[in-house]
Amino acid sequence: MARDEILRRIRAARVPAAAPAIRNYNRTGPGGVELFAERVADYRAIVHVVTDVPAKLRELLPGKRIVAPDVPSSWLIDGVEWLRDPLTIDELDGADGVLTGCAVAIADTGTIVLDGGEAQGRRALTLLPDYHVCVVRADQVAASVPEALARLEPTRPLTFISGPSATSDIELNRVEGVHGPRTLEVLIVT
Repeated sequence: MARDEILRRIRAARVPAAAPAIRNYNRTGPGGVELFAERVADYRAIVHVVTDVPAKLRELLPGKRIVAPDVPSSWLIDGVEWLRDPLTIDELDGADGVLTGCAVAIADTGTIVLDGGEAQGRRALTLLPDYHVCVVRADQVAASVPEALARLEPTRPLTFISGPSATSDIELNRVEGVHGPRTLEVLIVT
């Protein structure tokens, strides 16, 4: 039978051994806070370099309903309705935005990485609200992707954010906010 012959040939086939993967990546680079700020702004994120997070939040968030997962208490300024998880999908969708920290940021690519750790919350918190404010400390900025990956725990749920949510249709028309926030503001703390 043809089926048996095909299976016999597959079983008898010799597959060459794969070459060992080379893992001696350049883990460093010239990138730092300035390059990260430039690259994340290239993705249409709004970037603020700050020394005082609460002061900037007072400027950005008055009168808003903001989700705040485990953020430092100093970030919980007056004049904001702070929402705490667990929230239903409807409650989360009704929030004005979310305030988070990050696990690491990548200068070369202008990417923020969330891993669900401290001040980050679960993945849905940053995907449903239309507005995301992310606080990035200068010591969290890695020069390159390999350097950033070396800082992360690979078993954690990782979300890579390079600017506000965006996609393009077949005619290359950019559409923002389809799978996440339309507006990303990044506070880089120096």
